[in-house]
Amino acid sequence: MSRIVGEMFATTHTKNHLGSALAAVANYQSDVSPVTTKVLDSGQVQLGWIGWQTQVFAQKDQTVVLLDGHIYNDADLCESTKEHRAPHYLIDLYHQRGFPKMLEALNGDFVLIIIDEASGNCYISRDRFGVKPLYYFEAPSRITFASRCASFSGLGIELIPDPEYIGRFAGSHYRYIDNHPTRSPYTAIKQLPAGHYIRLRIDSYGNPVILETAKWWSLDPTQLYSGSPIDKFSLAEQYRALLCESVTLRLKKAHLPVFTLSGGMDSSSVLACAVRQTGRKHDAISSVYVDQTYDERSEIRSMLAPCVENWKAQVIGTPDIFNLIRKMIDSHDEPVATATWLSHYLLCETAANQGYRSLFGGLGGDELNAGEYEHYFYYFADLKLSGHHDLLNSEIAAWEKLHDHPIYKKNREIAEHEITERVDIARPGHCLPEKRRLFRYLDAINQEYFSDSYTPTMDHPYKTCLANRTFQDLYFETVPCCLRAEDRQANIFGMDNFLPFLDYRVAEFMFRMPGSLKIEHGLSKILLREAMRDVLPEETRTRAKKTGWNAPAHNWFSGSGLEQVRDLVSSKVFRDRNIYVLPRLEQLFKDHQDIVTSGAARENHMMFIWQLTNLELWLRSIPEIQKV
Repeated sequence: MSRIVGEMFATTHTKNHLGSALAAVANYQSDVSPVTTKVLDSGQVQLGWIGWQTQVFAQKDQTVVLLDGHIYNDADLCESTKEHRAPHYLIDLYHQRGFPKMLEALNGDFVLIIIDEASGNCYISRDRFGVKPLYYFEAPSRITFASRCASFSGLGIELIPDPEYIGRFAGSHYRYIDNHPTRSPYTAIKQLPAGHYIRLRIDSYGNPVILETAKWWSLDPTQLYSGSPIDKFSLAEQYRALLCESVTLRLKKAHLPVFTLSGGMDSSSVLACAVRQTGRKHDAISSVYVDQTYDERSEIRSMLAPCVENWKAQVIGTPDIFNLIRKMIDSHDEPVATATWLSHYLLCETAANQGYRSLFGGLGGDELNAGEYEHYFYYFADLKLSGHHDLLNSEIAAWEKLHDHPIYKKNREIAEHEITERVDIARPGHCLPEKRRLFRYLDAINQEYFSDSYTPTMDHPYKTCLANRTFQDLYFETVPCCLRAEDRQANIFGMDNFLPFLDYRVAEFMFRMPGSLKIEHGLSKILLREAMRDVLPEETRTRAKKTGWNAPAHNWFSGSGLEQVRDLVSSKVFRDRNIYVLPRLEQLFKDHQDIVTSGAARENHMMFIWQLTNLELWLRSIPEIQKV
């Protein structure tokens, strides 16, 4: 658990003191001790660090290294460089291979900074999936970088909200909030994308410049499984070995770990692999609800006896939504994407108060294993485009049988409609923005902020729709906002966050696999299910139902909760922003209350109301951020 801040400044620029920037992110919500800070000067670069772990600075051979995060294969790298001090071995590796090749040798979750005093270069890199955050600010006299945006305020940099970001957050679905990986919620602050690095130096005029921004790693769409016939059982063994090793490597870095546990396959697989590798049960913690809509206690129960030493059920009823959102924004520096993260916030608080310092989770499992309900449509499209009509018919029938829902219906007509809406049939492999989701609330937003001219980035590196859809989720939609929330909330409660599915070897392996090893007979996560045979309890391994990790915010934003939202909307400051169409808001509020009160089998508006509340409370918090 740590945060960093740094600055390269012009020879004529007065050096800033980084203490205020570090203090801006020291707003811990639990007893985190001992917290230490360190500031290091190297020529025209200043680096700062705050955290409770061992400080990860090193200096050697006119080179400085700062590591924020973990390198999981450090023992092997120490052996190869003959330098057994961490992180000094990174300096040797840098001089042996150069910066990009050095990064390729690392298996970890990190932001890594190298200052080469001899060449004058400063390199800043982010891990392959962006588990660790990094933002930066450019000005003629300085380039500033930090783990959190609040640190920029501590150095006198004004945080001005980006109007386009405001529009996307207000009017669109949470999946599109992170569609621009180089941007942040603030106009002047940029984000370093996952798997990228930047190279800085002082130019001949004495000013800092970014010489290079480059991608150092990505999934390779040409490396696909080509075995025929497919040997599912051998591949399952390989998958199990990779996932188990990923868990083992992270356990070696973890201090006082606890495992988040839901009713699904992903978190359960991570925990079960830990039990298999260590030969003992482990502690687990779960968010459960008084409301039964998303409560997973019955699904979790099958994991308890074989895998759990101590289980803490964080029971959530009707929380103080507004107070908790304010606290979350204080640690996020931005609005929070979904109500699920309020439950996670309370879970982190409980885990920290119980004395845990490392949190394991299953994030990434859905993207690697095609675990989202919508992934079926892209697999169906691939079958249709490849001419496998009999298999398509049987898969649609199995999908309907296993997953039909009173609100989210499943049948052949819906499947065919979704294929045409989500896929460009004329270009195999090309996925389209899901417009119903993207523009559902378009009429509630002032078009100066958000309109139907918005076109999200859709990347298509693979030849199949399913692979491209899950790639999109991994880098542009579901995962980035989840990574940010997990990082912020674990950190604010003094914990490290470990995500074994986001080991690059696990991801490379699963993105090589065909869709038939991810969806079969109406079930998703097929290869993971086979890999977890004799690892997971059979009830968990074979379960078809997916409740989904969600929160009953439909109830939180009804009755008195909805009245609080109405009070927010009726305020002069809200109305003067002119972001929303006020009459339409009242229609949506009334419709939401009617759905909740009547129990009607219709989709409610809890996600929209959550985003509205977060956006407004964030905008109100910005003057406070600026005071830091």
